[in-house]
Amino acid sequence: MSSEALDLTIPELTVEDFLVLDDPNFDSESVAVVTGAASGIGQATAVALAANDLTVVGADIDEEGLGETIDFAADVDASGEIRPVPTDLTDDTDVEAMIEAAAELGDLRYVANIAGMQHIASIPKFPMEKYDLLLDIMLRAPFLIAKFAMPHIRATDGGAGAIGNMSSVHGHYATQDKPAYITAKHGLQGLTRAIAAEGEGTIRGFSVSVGYVLTPLMVNQIEDTAEEREISTREVVEDVMLGQARTKEMMTPAEVANLLVFGFSRHGTHLNGGDLLWDGGYTTTYE
Repeated sequence: MSSEALDLTIPELTVEDFLVLDDPNFDSESVAVVTGAASGIGQATAVALAANDLTVVGADIDEEGLGETIDFAADVDASGEIRPVPTDLTDDTDVEAMIEAAAELGDLRYVANIAGMQHIASIPKFPMEKYDLLLDIMLRAPFLIAKFAMPHIRATDGGAGAIGNMSSVHGHYATQDKPAYITAKHGLQGLTRAIAAEGEGTIRGFSVSVGYVLTPLMVNQIEDTAEEREISTREVVEDVMLGQARTKEMMTPAEVANLLVFGFSRHGTHLNGGDLLWDGGYTTTYE
């Protein structure tokens, strides 16, 4: 096994990478909120939904990154509009204002809770301020967004819509040195089921669980893990990350975004409280 560094270049996406579906609610009158829309999976999801003619509210604290998302949508000729709404997900007033802004644009039907962060450390060494921040962004904010969004979804014609939560293989099992992330993702699975239980059959809740996706967050995680374990980035990817997987490559952000497009569409009608586990065999196989 080579110990040399690995090329961690983020893949460049094109319009052909995105799933475009025929759906009666996929039009400019329907609004989708996407958190974490300034980069990675959130950015790809915002563009994918815009490519399906939806009006998208891109929520993120990174205003410059939101501008890049709008440029990306233009580059792939997405037919829907992306409206940037700078949002601090740790600020309740900001979150409520973002949802109200989305509702003013049309029929708020869809929410994609994508925003996330990572911190690599063992439980005894884990800084509590990092734990609190991570749980605020990845669990408390999705709950608050659902609290504010569900009445607006119910008020649409037919009261139909869906909230998709970005979970992970770490919502199914645990590995070392990611205790806060694992706690948040397990909690997000519970929130997903709670949304489904209260959705009265018209507001669906679902989650998406994937393995490792080549995003800026993942690049940072690879480098942090290499430092924590004193191994090369190549060894992190090939041994630590992909060692148990049967599909020996990372997913692209567009491949994850397409799962959310499917889940929101009429093809996901019976996906309610469930999880789209797209993990390359991480959690279903064992050596």
